[in-house]
Amino acid sequence: MTHPLSHPRRATLPKLHQLAPVAWAAGLLLTGGGARAQAERLDAELNLNPPRVTSLATKPAPTPEAADINPFLLMSPRLSPAPRGEAGRLLPIFLEADQLSGKTDEYTKAEGTARLRRGLLTMRADELRHTSADNTAHASGHVRVDRAGDVYTGPQAQLQLDTNAGFFLTPQYRFARTGAGGAADRIDFIDDQHAVAYGATYTSCTPDDKGDVAWVLSTSKVSMDFENNEGVAENAVVRFMGVPILAAPVLSFPLSDERKSGWLPPTFEQSSRSGFIFAQPYYWNIAPNRDATLTPTYSTRRGFGLNTEVRYLEPSHRGSIDLKLLPGDSERGNDRWLVNLQQETNFDAQSSGGIKLLKVSDDDYWKDFLREPPGVTRRLLSSTAQYERHLGVNEVVLRELGASDLSWYARVQDWQVLQDLTSTDTRIVAPYRRAPQIGLASQGERGGWEWRANTEVNRFVNEDSSLPTGTRAHFTTSVARPMQPWADTPGWTITPRLSLNAASYDMDQPLANGNTQTGRAVPTVSLDSAWVLERGANWFGRDYLQTLEPRLHYVRTPYVDQTLVPKFDSAPVDFNFDSIYGDNAFSGIDRVSDANQLTAGLTSRVIDPTNGAEALRLGMVQRVLLADQRITADGTPQTQRLSNLLLLASTSVIPKWNLDSNLEYNSESHRVNRSVLGMRYSPGPWRTVGLTYRLARGSSEQVDLGWQWPIAGNPPPLTDDDSARPALLNGTRAGCCGNGGTYYSVGRVSYSILNSRVTDSLFGFEYDAGCWIGRVLAEKTSISATQTTTRLMFQLELVGLSKLGSSPLRVLKENVPGYRLLREERTPFSPSEGPEPFSSND
Repeated sequence: MTHPLSHPRRATLPKLHQLAPVAWAAGLLLTGGGARAQAERLDAELNLNPPRVTSLATKPAPTPEAADINPFLLMSPRLSPAPRGEAGRLLPIFLEADQLSGKTDEYTKAEGTARLRRGLLTMRADELRHTSADNTAHASGHVRVDRAGDVYTGPQAQLQLDTNAGFFLTPQYRFARTGAGGAADRIDFIDDQHAVAYGATYTSCTPDDKGDVAWVLSTSKVSMDFENNEGVAENAVVRFMGVPILAAPVLSFPLSDERKSGWLPPTFEQSSRSGFIFAQPYYWNIAPNRDATLTPTYSTRRGFGLNTEVRYLEPSHRGSIDLKLLPGDSERGNDRWLVNLQQETNFDAQSSGGIKLLKVSDDDYWKDFLREPPGVTRRLLSSTAQYERHLGVNEVVLRELGASDLSWYARVQDWQVLQDLTSTDTRIVAPYRRAPQIGLASQGERGGWEWRANTEVNRFVNEDSSLPTGTRAHFTTSVARPMQPWADTPGWTITPRLSLNAASYDMDQPLANGNTQTGRAVPTVSLDSAWVLERGANWFGRDYLQTLEPRLHYVRTPYVDQTLVPKFDSAPVDFNFDSIYGDNAFSGIDRVSDANQLTAGLTSRVIDPTNGAEALRLGMVQRVLLADQRITADGTPQTQRLSNLLLLASTSVIPKWNLDSNLEYNSESHRVNRSVLGMRYSPGPWRTVGLTYRLARGSSEQVDLGWQWPIAGNPPPLTDDDSARPALLNGTRAGCCGNGGTYYSVGRVSYSILNSRVTDSLFGFEYDAGCWIGRVLAEKTSISATQTTTRLMFQLELVGLSKLGSSPLRVLKENVPGYRLLREERTPFSPSEGPEPFSSND
């Protein structure tokens, strides 16, 4: 049994160099026009000449008595789609015209604004003739065919309604789905599964005064096999501004949204470290649940390479393999490679496992190939293999304690650290590898009590031989009892908690006392009290809901000497609004800070009750030490009674503005130690400017500026209201309308005040001409204190057809806060699943 891929690639050159829309001109007629005739029989030799004759039946108006019987009838806001397939073939044919004539069981002739309708198909012409013997419709003179919003026009057409065989002479077509269309010299319908179009074109552009369009796709012949979902185009050429930019003598493409093997659009960019880079991907649709993309690449400075991506989805497992090979790098003289393997397996309902492998060939890989390897920490690559089994609570004694989850797991973890060989200042200390990690975890609730328990055995090794290695066994548990002191005060909760962290160590090297074994057990008691108080408020003529949320958190942890305990996985936690309410100042297991402290905080929020949006948030929190803290990150006891004061404020009350701030204030030195201050101005769609200031005293001080803004041409609308948008050729778009386009400037600049230099920058332009979009983007990234890398990306998007070049959209969305696509991505749907528009008289 197969399954579709979770993220199916819209395969082949045609989905991007989309020849399939040319096929729709024939295909949609084929799938919707054919059916066995059920026309009304006319009397012999009718010759009726009223002002308008129609075969549509009419009903008398309901009497008042009838209305009283069922007074609650409601009008439907939309019409139901007509049936398809075999049911559609049984639908009757309706004819109407200024004049109807015919002969019983031979033919029916409609003249003067004639219209034939069956199901989703409507055919209009100056003259329509239906012959009963072969059940064929003949249309001539201003022929117009409407089906599901798609429109076809031409001088003459013929369609056999049982087999769908026929032709359409010099048709022009426009598709509701893409807002694009074209023309052909002729379309021949072989049957309901095959058609041939000659001299077909496709474009989403409106012709100018001279009849020219910005881009057009033309073919000499297109053969369509709907049964096998394949089209073959001959002599396909894409022209942009009259210049051929893509061509193929023979091209195969899919006729639906299903995947199909074939070439995808090429990509290209310019890089300061690799030169000009060209890539031509080929998509291989192996099976409905397997596919692969093979991408030969060429770099003017590094030579030829091959990128391979394989994806698979089975009933019990799924995964992907991404392999990038660059044999004999011309710049370095050695082979370069990257492998990224991800595998997830469900062995049964209770057991699962997975493998994640991420490796590169050398330390400089992250410098030479921008945005590779993938991930947040590009110089710290993690590889893991793990297995987990959930145990049913009915299988264990712990069910009596209310266990809701019990599982055991095993894992091995390895790290690859990419060091900067040109500088020792940025050297990364390699994390410990777990070889292996085996654990048992459980949690549950019973009688209002909540508990957690976890025990593990870890074997820690490190590539740095100067660091200690060994085995650790630990057990952590906690028991909590959330409660409401009084039933009539639901906004107040108190949670006492008792925790224990116990660990023992068996070291490979002697400790400071000469032993190879040590251990410790540290208990912790905490009490958390939180209130959520609410009241209504009215500010600036608007109703709001205001909250007041005070919180007190007390922690008592006795001092336990841990000088002999190694630090395998512990590190100081970041000091912020969340961690300040924590019981431990360290992450991991190896360090547990002693504490006799009280944390007091206050938060107030202003919420719009109509939509739940948070219009304002203010907060402050500070910790008070009731005794010196002896276990600290640097080993120096903490004697300062008051911690740094944390302040936050964010608001969107001011229209078009978003303001955010976070401050860490040292009350003894009366200075701000850390801060993040941000503001963003967004007066409308595709208009945003953001400014952020970041300070970490003694470490960094930086200003970031990001923007997306129209700078020339026709400005986009200032509202997302559809009624304010101009009519579009292709669905949602930015704002280019009329005969001109819109120029946008986009970018981001990060400036280090401490080092007096620009660390990273992004600058580019976008031009939206309605039926095509051009993008040029330059990116500069620091890879060390003295080294940078740059790359130039450019893309041409032919709306409704293809995107050519390297896409900068991911870079823009990741780096420009509030960036918005000029053309929103449309979710493809097959004609059988999509909405069925009807004209007012259909």
